[in-house]
Amino acid sequence: MKTIKGPALFLAQFAGDEAPFNSLDSIAGWAAGLGYQGVQIPSWDARMIDLKRAAESRTYCDEIKGTLAEHGLALTELSTHLQGQLVAVHPAYDEMFDGFAVPEVRGNPKARQAWAVEQLMLAAKASQNLGLTDHGTFSGSLAWPFVYPWPQRPAGLIETAFDELAKRWRPILDAFDEAGVNLCYEIHPGEDLHDGITFEMFLERVGNHPRCHILYDPSHLILQQLDYRGFLDVYRDHIQMFHVKDAEFNPSPKQGVYSGYQSWTDRAGRFRSLGDGQIDFKSIFSWMAANDYHGWAVLEWECCLKHPEVGAREGATFIRDHIIEVTERAFDDFADGGSDEAANRRILGL
Repeated sequence: MKTIKGPALFLAQFAGDEAPFNSLDSIAGWAAGLGYQGVQIPSWDARMIDLKRAAESRTYCDEIKGTLAEHGLALTELSTHLQGQLVAVHPAYDEMFDGFAVPEVRGNPKARQAWAVEQLMLAAKASQNLGLTDHGTFSGSLAWPFVYPWPQRPAGLIETAFDELAKRWRPILDAFDEAGVNLCYEIHPGEDLHDGITFEMFLERVGNHPRCHILYDPSHLILQQLDYRGFLDVYRDHIQMFHVKDAEFNPSPKQGVYSGYQSWTDRAGRFRSLGDGQIDFKSIFSWMAANDYHGWAVLEWECCLKHPEVGAREGATFIRDHIIEVTERAFDDFADGGSDEAANRRILGL
C-alpha cells in the first residue's frame, strides 16, 4: 500500500494582485507557512507560470521547481481548466466564455478554439519538462444545453456532440501520451464529461486512450446526487488526480438539484470548506490508502460562506489529519505461528 501525498493546494482560487498572492515565490511561502507540501499551478495565470516558456525551456522549469523547493514545496500538477473549457463551447456560451481566452481571440470562436488547443499542446510539453505524470483539465461542452430532454432531443444529437468532442481531443491526448503524462478530466456539471456515463461515452470514442483519465472531486458528484464513494470502485483504474473539496446537498420543498437559479449561498447544493459539508472524507482517504492511489491530495477551496484564507489554513490541517500513513505489516503479525506447505496440509487433514 502507498501513503497518499499531501497536503497540497490548488493556487487558482488564491492568486491575486496583492502580496503574498501575486507571485509564485510569495504565494509558495504563504502556502508552506500553512503546512502545505505541494502546490498545483493554474497554467493560465501569468503571475504563477509562463506556459509557453515552460514548454520550451527545461531550465525555466527547473527554476520553477527550485522556487518551490526553497519553501519545501513540490509541484503536484499543472491545470488547464480554463483552456480545456474552450476546446468545445456551445454557441449559447460564447460570450460568457470569451473571458477565459486572451483578448486577441475573443469574439472569434474558431480562433479561440485553436488557441485553446495550442494551450493544451503547450501544457503537455510543459508537464513533461517539469517531470510531472498527471495534468488536470475540463472537457468543454457541446451538449450541455440539452442535458434535460425537453423538448425531446432529435435522434443522434448527443452522439454527434460526443463524436465531435472526441475528434477535438484525440490529437491532444496523443500529445500527452507522447509526453508521458495522463490527461485527467475533472468530472463536473457544465462539462460534457459530468458523470460516469458521459466519461464512458467519451472514453469509447477516443478508443480507450491510455492517457484519458479522471480528476476525482467528490463535491461535484454529491451535488448531482451520485454515489461518490462507489464512483471510486467503478473507476479505480482511471482515478489519477484528487481534488479535496467539500459540499452539501440540502433539498427543500422549494428546490432540489437545479436550485431555482439561486445564488450559491441560497442553493440546495453548495460548496463548503473542508469539514463543513457532507462528504465522508474518512471513507475516501481509506479507499485511497487501500487502493494504492499514487498521487496528491490537493485542496481546491471553494465555499460560499467562509473566508478563503481561513479555508486554506483549516484545509491543510484537515487533509493532513485524514491522510493515512499505511502500515508495513499486518496488525496481527504478533500471533503468527509460522507455517510451511507440510504444516498447511496437516492442518487441512490432507
